[in-house]
Amino acid sequence: MISQRGCWLAALAGTALLIAVGAFLGGWFGSGPLEKERAFIVPSGSSLNAVAAKLEKEGAIDSARSFSLRARIFGGGAPIKAGEFRLPAGASPSRILSIIQSDDVIRRLVTIPEGMPSIMVHERLMAQPFLTGDVTVPQEGSVLPDSYDFERGEPRQAVLRRMQAAMRKTLNELWAKRGADIAVSTPEEALVLASIVEKETGKPSERRKVAGLYSNRVKRGMLLQADPTIIYPITKGKPLGRRIRQSEIQAVNGYNTYTKVGLPIGPITNPGKASIAAVLNPAKTSAVYMVADGTGGHAFAETLEQHNRNVEKWFSIRRERGEM
Repeated sequence: MISQRGCWLAALAGTALLIAVGAFLGGWFGSGPLEKERAFIVPSGSSLNAVAAKLEKEGAIDSARSFSLRARIFGGGAPIKAGEFRLPAGASPSRILSIIQSDDVIRRLVTIPEGMPSIMVHERLMAQPFLTGDVTVPQEGSVLPDSYDFERGEPRQAVLRRMQAAMRKTLNELWAKRGADIAVSTPEEALVLASIVEKETGKPSERRKVAGLYSNRVKRGMLLQADPTIIYPITKGKPLGRRIRQSEIQAVNGYNTYTKVGLPIGPITNPGKASIAAVLNPAKTSAVYMVADGTGGHAFAETLEQHNRNVEKWFSIRRERGEM
């Protein structure tokens, strides 16, 4: 027979156990010490203990030891992911563990628009405060325009290498799918011509026709007469901010296609995938002339006579706009 004292002791022990279990669970599922939302970085290859110590040091949890113990019991065996995570204010240790076990990392992006010259790619990388280290201006045409993920604290050079690797991969893939009888004989030449197409039209629907026009000129040995090739030696691809001078049109250098037959000596910007594809599979056209048509696109012509009429229409539009 259990005595009254034994029953009391058993009840006391049960209560103590419940209190201990409650405290154990409360320390795991209860609110944490974070007073406001903050970012937390899990370095690649970090152990659970190392992450727990970092969480305690940064004020996200009260005890690294308790976090590690509870994580092993309640964590379900899922691995901790490397990356940058957003921890909400008051997040419980349980919630923090689930966050750093998830794929819900903070995505930081640096975007390179189609047609951005390398000098501006350099400026964009250097202006990104979450990247580290210096980087030189990349070779023109070596960067594929796109949006690129990066981690806080990642070297700028590492991000640039991914941009350049993407361009090499894309150029090789598109070159393998090139059409017959194109105007260029190497991937490098395709990149140069694509950079001109990129700068000459921002209208996707006419990109292949512009590529066809310039391909015709290359094949016929005509001057390409692309205005962006005049500007590139002056500004390295940045906007000129004024009208082109007659002396600049007549300048003799490796880029100016008003005085140089054939392609420039190198790309004049970083062309996008669509412009490269257009050069390697241009539209079938007899056009060799084009001029702006006032809608953001171009009027195309096969003969100089047709072209001169289109030019006069463009001048009339500009006069109506008060631009002339």
